[in-house]
Amino acid sequence: MFKYQKNLRFFAQVAHGLEDAGGRELSDLGASEIRPAFSGIHFTADYPSLYRVNYCSRICTRILAPLISFDCHSDKYLYKTAFSMPWEEILSLETTFAVFANVSNSNINHSQYAARKLKDAIVDRFRENSGARPDVDPDNPDVWLNLHIHGNKATISLDTSGGSLHRRGYRRKTVKAPMQENVAAAIIRFSQWDGNIPLYDPFCGSGTLLAEALLERCRVPAGYLRSRFGFERLPDYDPELWQQVRTECNSLIAPLPKGLVSGSDSSPEAVTAARANCGSLPGGGNIAIKKARFQDLGEIRDSVIVCNPP
Repeated sequence: MFKYQKNLRFFAQVAHGLEDAGGRELSDLGASEIRPAFSGIHFTADYPSLYRVNYCSRICTRILAPLISFDCHSDKYLYKTAFSMPWEEILSLETTFAVFANVSNSNINHSQYAARKLKDAIVDRFRENSGARPDVDPDNPDVWLNLHIHGNKATISLDTSGGSLHRRGYRRKTVKAPMQENVAAAIIRFSQWDGNIPLYDPFCGSGTLLAEALLERCRVPAGYLRSRFGFERLPDYDPELWQQVRTECNSLIAPLPKGLVSGSDSSPEAVTAARANCGSLPGGGNIAIKKARFQDLGEIRDSVIVCNPP
């Protein structure tokens, strides 16, 4: 039995400064026993809440399910412990995987080296037991694994998000220096816009703030366009429960009134990108986006202006 199965404790990675906002969001999505920590938040969740957090969170970056925690004073002990784990419950010869690691204040002081030792242990275990090994795909693996070592204490986790949650799937086109989606979502939250008066972005770029405003106002799950999640690789994954959670979340989606969210940019390329990106979301066609310099817009009354100026 893996560690998360014993206590239903998980770890949400969030951008620095968003811990409070992330904690409130986790609570709203059904998590409990929320405890902020360095670079993230520890929390408890049953499986419906775990699925819901991954599907709906706009603030969190990844949700990690701890598989094992252990004292780790050397690379040899890291390899030995990882080699002994029942990886066959998570991986097969047909699945690809990748490891990302971070280390601090430990005898093992190089994150890439630590990640390689974990990868070697997994591959060698499969070779010894079956004579073959699963492949590593550093870009788009079936399974993401995280190794965290701090103060010679190691935790190996499965990324239940299946890659960073900021990748919503609506960014079909981009422009220079696009804003990260979860940061844009936090800005919309911090603006205290309640969706009852118009919101306007006069420097909309590729439309990230506009898209996140739509997601927030219309209660569209942040993962609406994602085709898969890492929790589908957990040994106790329940596909029927996941479909039930997904259906319940999607039933809350509301239409976007025309004229409520709109924006502009002086770049025709940005306007094209923003229209394509917003148009991939439910109701995105109701976001009015035009080419205009902000100096030529005239007065904007009774509205919330949210923007990322050049």
